[in-house]
Amino acid sequence: MSDQPYAAAIEAMTGRIDRTAEEAATGFPHYADPTTGQWTRSPDGDWTGGFWGGELWLAYHRTGDEAYRRHALRWAERLRPRVASQTVFRGFLFYYGSALGALLGSDETAGAIAVDGARALATGFLPTVGAIPLGAQAEEASDVGDTEFNIDGVPGVALLAWAASRTADPGLRELAVSHARRHIELCVRGDGSVCQSATVDLATGKVLKRYTHKGFSDDSTWTRAQAWAMVGYALAARWLPEDDFLDTLVRVCDWWCDHLPASGVTYWDFDAPQIAGTRIDTAGAAIGAAALLKAAALVPDESRAQRYRATAEQTVRTLVADHLTSTGILTAGCYNHRIGLATDNELIWGSYYLYESLHVLTGALDPLAV
Repeated sequence: MSDQPYAAAIEAMTGRIDRTAEEAATGFPHYADPTTGQWTRSPDGDWTGGFWGGELWLAYHRTGDEAYRRHALRWAERLRPRVASQTVFRGFLFYYGSALGALLGSDETAGAIAVDGARALATGFLPTVGAIPLGAQAEEASDVGDTEFNIDGVPGVALLAWAASRTADPGLRELAVSHARRHIELCVRGDGSVCQSATVDLATGKVLKRYTHKGFSDDSTWTRAQAWAMVGYALAARWLPEDDFLDTLVRVCDWWCDHLPASGVTYWDFDAPQIAGTRIDTAGAAIGAAALLKAAALVPDESRAQRYRATAEQTVRTLVADHLTSTGILTAGCYNHRIGLATDNELIWGSYYLYESLHVLTGALDPLAV
């Protein structure tokens, strides 16, 4: 595929961002009706509000249009109260919603908000476990609190490691390393597949059970669990290069590539019955594509790097050709199949990662810049 369809897709998605930014609405875009484009919004950003800010920072990086910076800063300011929320998902909120402003726009205000978010996230670290739990206020998970740990929390290492370098605080980096390492034991299986969640005894650090909040079964591989591991360990390998997270990144990415359908877009769970009517998850596919583009830039093995990039490109081609509307809506995202929530919708995180991938594939963004 030439760059032209990618460029057209960026323009369509940027138009969608423009229309969303102009809406007289108070909440963060969360998920949307794929036909009307109407957003269901979260008042405080839930766990997803940072991805909306991330789209705005990417648009600013590509265009230099100050309107995007102003919009992004306004939403970053609205995330400030979430510094106090007891959830590991502060990693998502403040890395994408604020740290990207410092990384892509050299914005000091956004950087300061992100540092506050990182320091608050670090307060949740449990030394007896060596990781940060979901927390009592983790959004929409069925089991929350200090005994529960999720692979979804691993991308937060990027916020901690970035803040460590910005503030010269080695303690933040040490927490990031421990958090990423412990989740390998908690969630990454021997074959490279990923289990979403684990319950841990806080006194001993012993794993009591492994399970999933949103997957087909506790033994299945929920698509977004695998994708979150991929992006999490790509970010760990990028921000913590002295520590050997590259091996884990390769294992989870190889498993993804080995099990992904030829289209590049998988069902909502890799073990879901492959029958007519089974939902796909374009958002999970988009996360995987963005992670593979990062992994391709990190792995020293050129043949593996080529495979990762080719797989990512196949996914993006399918998403753009089959699931992206002319108005920039990424359809067919599956949010929470278990409870029937937004199982065929636009999901803000899916849109963010497709938008990031398109920027990488058109040369507008270094995959390791974010």
